Amino acid sequence: MSTVTGIDRRSAAPMYDQLRRLIVEHIENDRLQPGDPLPGEHRLCEQYGVSRTVVRQALAQLEHEGLVERVKGKGTFVARPRTAESLVHTLVGLFDEVERRGGHVRSDILRHETIEADAEVAAALEIAEGSPVVVLTRLRHVDDDAWSLSTTWMPQDVGEVTLGADLRDASLYALLAEHGITATHGVRSAEATVATHEQAGLLGVSAGSALLRLRSVSRDGASRPIEFFIAYHRGDRSRFEFQLGPDSAQGTLVRIP
Repeated sequence: MSTVTGIDRRSAAPMYDQLRRLIVEHIENDRLQPGDPLPGEHRLCEQYGVSRTVVRQALAQLEHEGLVERVKGKGTFVARPRTAESLVHTLVGLFDEVERRGGHVRSDILRHETIEADAEVAAALEIAEGSPVVVLTRLRHVDDDAWSLSTTWMPQDVGEVTLGADLRDASLYALLAEHGITATHGVRSAEATVATHEQAGLLGVSAGSALLRLRSVSRDGASRPIEFFIAYHRGDRSRFEFQLGPDSAQGTLVRIP
């Protein structure tokens, strides 16, 4: 560990919070990288003369903050930073959100073709069931880590401009904008779910792991739906941030039947 003073028992600060700060200093001073191991509970107890309860409280707080991750039977490790996404309350896409923070998004294109719209897709895009739509399924990687699995449906005249385009390292929204197709408003929702066996295999998690499910319909200036997508984001790699103000009303609590 680093050469900081240690626990001050006369301080008004709780011991678990002091220990938490000591661990953070250790990570920073020793320049530990994501995946590097941290001392175990027993060693922390001995080194700082605190109880296991204090150690567990400190580690739980660090885990909540996304700074460490605890793996049962293996220990505690420096966590990989989570992507702070504004995807719920803005029309920005994952590619643009990550790129503007200096990261990189790469997509594996799993499906990109014209199909007939089923009832759910037709209702979302406000077209007749059976109408042709372009479907695009992508496994998204952020800085080489599997991050999300998304499927996008577009009306044929919108989606046809994407057919043949290389979207492995490009923004779908930017491509549409090049053809004069721009989303101006829409509705997005987010809910918790768990990974199916198929989703888990693609995202590199265990079946039943926590996922965040985004459902979105975007519209153009004439209020015509131009895109409908459903995306599953790894819960251990993403968090969603909301900008709040005293007079803002950007979100609505929806009761799920």
